[in-house]
Amino acid sequence: MSEFIHVEKTNGVAVLTIDRPPLNVLSKKVFKELGEAFEALKDDPEAVAVVLKSAGEKAFVAGADIKEFPEMIGREDSKDSIMEGHRVLDAIDSFPKPTIVVLDGLTLGGGCELALTFDIRIAEEHAQIGLPEVKLGIFPGGGGTQRLPRLVGKAKAKEMMYTGEPVSAKEAKEIGLVNQVTAKGEGASEAMKMAGKITGYSLQSLSRIKKAVNEGLDVELNKGIDLEAGLFADIFQTEDVKEGVRAFIEKRKPTFQHK
Repeated sequence: MSEFIHVEKTNGVAVLTIDRPPLNVLSKKVFKELGEAFEALKDDPEAVAVVLKSAGEKAFVAGADIKEFPEMIGREDSKDSIMEGHRVLDAIDSFPKPTIVVLDGLTLGGGCELALTFDIRIAEEHAQIGLPEVKLGIFPGGGGTQRLPRLVGKAKAKEMMYTGEPVSAKEAKEIGLVNQVTAKGEGASEAMKMAGKITGYSLQSLSRIKKAVNEGLDVELNKGIDLEAGLFADIFQTEDVKEGVRAFIEKRKPTFQHK
């Protein structure tokens, strides 16, 4: 039984809620429970897509648990501890199903870095998103220096990290940091609406789209094309492609079994 991560499943969507009041900061235990939740959902046939949100209205995740930082000072083996968090973040980034995160308040430091591992980010209009680590004499250590530049470009990413100042939800959308901005209190419903549409499609297709995009961006174009071609050939070996083509010919809506 998780203390801080609650999981509910409905109509093919697994909804994860971070509930660690008042600011949902990321302690080692929260990270551990988050990793366990995603691991359990990886092969869960009842989960085609995952939505992550948080409890409360003030913060999505206001950062890492600063109270755990003193134990790292002066230690030569602190990298091992840091990599434990990276293993969870990498697992979410490469999770073989579509993921959506709702940023419904302060999304700072580790909260921003967590959000960067999701496929789609939906921010409520009052959200503030940033990496303020420089103000503590440190810098983003949860993948922020790597994932943020890939999303918004080097110059804007450096500006955000050098100054430590957050951007508004509106600016975040303008620079490509978030996909959508909603009114306060409407982020979760918009995420569920989008997830509901996604789960109507075949997970066989969805997982290959994610793999092709994620892995293709890390290689040269010709290698990315080769990756895509192999995955495209694979899809024609699935049961869902038979159903999809048959439904099109018969002019009806397909019923995918994710096989």
